[in-house]
Amino acid sequence: MGWNKEALVVCSDRSTGVGITVRDLETGEQLLHIPTCAAAPNGLLCLRNHFLAASQSNRHGSFGGGAIFIWPLNKPQSPLRSYTMEAIGPLSCTNDGIYIAGGAPSGNLYLWEVANGRLLRTWRPHHKSFKCMVFSHDGSFLICGSSDGIICAWSMISLLDLEDSERSPPLLHFSSEHRSSITGLVTLSGSQSIIVSSSLDGTCKIWDLVSGRLLQTQVHPTSITAITLDPVEQLLFSGSMDGNIYVNVLHLGQVEDPLVTTKDQAFVLKGHNGSITALTFSGSGLISASEDCTFCLWDTVNWVVAKRFDHKKGAVTNMVVIKQSTLSNHEKVPNPNQFRVSLLQKYPQPTNSSKGMGMPTFLSLSANFNRQPSADFQGNNLLDHLILNNNSEREKSAALTMQLKVEKSIDERKWVTSMTKHVMEMNKHLQSRLLDMVQWRLLCRPTPIETDSSSSPKKKRQKPNVH
Repeated sequence: MGWNKEALVVCSDRSTGVGITVRDLETGEQLLHIPTCAAAPNGLLCLRNHFLAASQSNRHGSFGGGAIFIWPLNKPQSPLRSYTMEAIGPLSCTNDGIYIAGGAPSGNLYLWEVANGRLLRTWRPHHKSFKCMVFSHDGSFLICGSSDGIICAWSMISLLDLEDSERSPPLLHFSSEHRSSITGLVTLSGSQSIIVSSSLDGTCKIWDLVSGRLLQTQVHPTSITAITLDPVEQLLFSGSMDGNIYVNVLHLGQVEDPLVTTKDQAFVLKGHNGSITALTFSGSGLISASEDCTFCLWDTVNWVVAKRFDHKKGAVTNMVVIKQSTLSNHEKVPNPNQFRVSLLQKYPQPTNSSKGMGMPTFLSLSANFNRQPSADFQGNNLLDHLILNNNSEREKSAALTMQLKVEKSIDERKWVTSMTKHVMEMNKHLQSRLLDMVQWRLLCRPTPIETDSSSSPKKKRQKPNVH
């Protein structure tokens, strides 16, 4: 299997029987099929480049039928099934794979920490369903779009403030400029605060999150159903309901009037007979999927369809590009602890309580437990050595439990040490200020008896008698 070759992961939202299909981008050959999956639009993602995560809005097993399944790409037969409080639609994760967020049709949002599965926060910022969400490239913002055209954005600092987790986090940005459902959100890696939104109202809007300013509006003759940016982030590709793909140049910082329209400046790609359902980029070029049950790879030099593939199982609503090498059990993983994914909690847990939580269920790449110890194995990796080489499931569980306790103990000691230093510095500062105040009062203190110029003592002033 080629190390640099790419594969396309496609999924539908129509029926769980369709499942997930992984295809070779060059030949269209099916490399892998994962059964029993129907992910909502924007509900499929690649996590840490080694896992697939999909919202299972049609699955039974929890209130509202909601679930999130996570598959290791090199061993997809054993997914991790996390049952959520309610059905989850769109999903998004930070680029480093530390956090994952999900939006529900009820308007509730959920934020989890991937490594330990902890539900960090759940809140209801809206009464309409969320259609898409995205983290900024540096993970500092979470942006969500709803079915009534509302866009909300939060800073991750406010979302991770667990001391105030009972309250809804303060909004960084709120917009109701769109007149219909939000269908796409993309962020720019070069400018962390710039986002692009698309809507069924036929417009695409470019925003500055920090200032809340609308930088540009692109108007199209029909509803926009999907958007993506080219790798150098100079062109915006907007898929429409009539099957056309509009290509516009981003004029960031060059357009002073935010109401300027660009519908006459767009270049149109025609290759589908149905509404565009998904757009993405690979190393080979633009990939588009449509309601006509096909997906196309475009030649971005001549702007023509280079390859067309039929998807006879139905319309593709989710597409993710991965490396084919991640499907191999022989891929080397530098640090297995960085590729651990735990069962996502259904309910939020108190920050200082671990009673009743038990041992967390987790997935790691299957090659890790079968890997032989290296020649330069050292003592400080004893816990990893136990996990990788013990054949007994009980011993593995005990080693993992020990590792979690050690990691937690180290973190707590670091926090206590830091706080102790901080308190000692504050004490030192207060003592210095107190000594300065005492010294100043001693210098400014008057003598018990003040004398006049003749050195005779002043008579004490008597109060007049009042009858």
